[in-house]
Amino acid sequence: MLLILTLITVALVVLVLAGYLIAIAWALLDTKKSVAAIADGLEAVRGHTAPLPEKLTTINGALGALLGDRRSGLHLDAGAAAVLHPGRPAGQDAASARQ
Repeated sequence: MLLILTLITVALVVLVLAGYLIAIAWALLDTKKSVAAIADGLEAVRGHTAPLPEKLTTINGALGALLGDRRSGLHLDAGAAAVLHPGRPAGQDAASARQ
């Protein structure tokens, strides 16, 4: 009688462990699919960002030129002031406009 109970207990433990291993294998297969989808997405991102160095070089050059113009005094402050404050003469700041 004790032998039969022991064998039943061992069989139940083996079945439970087999169930857990099957669940782990299933989860690993799902993970494999997800990782493959992420890898495909990363390859697409790499393809989309490939032209960025060229474009960033162009943008950096344009911003450098704009900064150089701004430092040399060739900027649009007078034009911006005319748009923002149409009644104020060009070159007049807010403090002198109040007087």
